[in-house]
Amino acid sequence: MAGRLSANNWLRLPLLLGLLTLAQIGAGQGSSASLLRLQRSKAYLNIDSNVQHAEGLAGITTHNPGDVFNYPNSLSCLVVYGDGKYVLEKREEQTLGKPKVKLAEGALAMDDLQHLKLILDDEGVKTIISQKMPDLPDDAVTIREIESLDAQIDRGGTSQHFTTVKERVKTRAASGMDTYVDNGARYQKALNPLVKWFEGLEKKSKSDLKDAKPQYCVPMNIG
Repeated sequence: MAGRLSANNWLRLPLLLGLLTLAQIGAGQGSSASLLRLQRSKAYLNIDSNVQHAEGLAGITTHNPGDVFNYPNSLSCLVVYGDGKYVLEKREEQTLGKPKVKLAEGALAMDDLQHLKLILDDEGVKTIISQKMPDLPDDAVTIREIESLDAQIDRGGTSQHFTTVKERVKTRAASGMDTYVDNGARYQKALNPLVKWFEGLEKKSKSDLKDAKPQYCVPMNIG
């Protein structure tokens, strides 16, 4: 319905998070072609001050949203090259425009690289494609939190690229409970091994992270 689509677009219009086209990242980062580019993003919206408007979507999207919204976000971006070398960037932005960025570089052991390739070659992963943004409930008031996973996988010269998005939504439900909408739920089982592997690499690389300038994680408007 046209009215609902309009509300969805207005609700998402001001949201900033690292949901980006990974093909734009890491250009010129070396002669070895990338095997995997992966980014996980979270954006947390503070909407307490919006309650006073009591004007539905218009009150929180058109009346100085910059004054009533705070968008702290957290991003983790990884590029793994065909020879096993990798770059991990972590970006924390509690105050918009003042990101804290750290970078770690390393090389996967041969066993780790083969393990990653086995994960990426899983038939369940190969069939993942991007879905349209999740539909918001008719009684949606605002989006409290967004999580996204963006991946680009080399498939022998061609590229598989997909993005999944999960949103926690405040509604007018009498229960006061938030609602979750997730366009990647059908792929969760296939994605779990990749996410677990990524989290393991993040943990192992924690002590190697050094202050750096932003290179890989670039927040953008998803509206």
